[in-house]
Amino acid sequence: MPLKIAFAASRAPVAQTARAALVGRYGNAPLESADIIVALGGDGFMLQTLHDTRELSAPVYGMNRGTIGFLMNEYSESALVERLEAAEEAEVNPLTMRATGVDGTTHDALAINEVSLLRASAQAAKLRITVDGRLRMEELVCDGALVATPAGSTAYNYSAHGPVLPIGSDVLALTAVAAFRPRRWRGALLPKTATVRFDVLEPEKRPVMAEADSRSVMNVTSVVIRSEPSVVHRILFDPGHGLEERLISEQFS
Repeated sequence: MPLKIAFAASRAPVAQTARAALVGRYGNAPLESADIIVALGGDGFMLQTLHDTRELSAPVYGMNRGTIGFLMNEYSESALVERLEAAEEAEVNPLTMRATGVDGTTHDALAINEVSLLRASAQAAKLRITVDGRLRMEELVCDGALVATPAGSTAYNYSAHGPVLPIGSDVLALTAVAAFRPRRWRGALLPKTATVRFDVLEPEKRPVMAEADSRSVMNVTSVVIRSEPSVVHRILFDPGHGLEERLISEQFS
């Protein structure tokens, strides 16, 4: 039985042109009945596609029509069915974020890469950090902090000098962004089962925003983050270029 492929593309002209060419060559199945979803764009669009299709059973195979493309495979119109049939699968659990605003409202979101807290004014943020109900840091003065999954450890986390995490390591990275006090504190490695709570100190004077894969909540007073094992994202990679290999290679680049 022919492989049913659904194509999704970012709004970038190069991605739209690629989608038209691939649909003309391989057809286009409805998302709900597809065996595999092919995402055309960059890493941002890949994350969007994974979020949008998390209720579907089909895995997602990305082809780079963007800039970075860490989660993407090399673009080619040729032999796509053969590539999809030979692809390696990686399973990723996202983080769940519950952010509480200064007005008392709560906001829930999922993040495949990271949940970050960032100062929203000229004033440095002041954060209190609790892990599994135990106070771990009374006050962190910084530009921000984040919790990253292994899949997201080479994104913002890596830019903030956080560690690259192997895909099967079952740990999370808690990384500070430009820590002022304790000076040069960069963070900690935590078990995947950990629940991390950030409380914002002086939220009126030092406003902080929270982001879950670029989904923003302004003026938060607290953010609770944990891994969500009930949600599984399936990502496909060409043989020898899977997510585990990419994470290891990144450390030697």
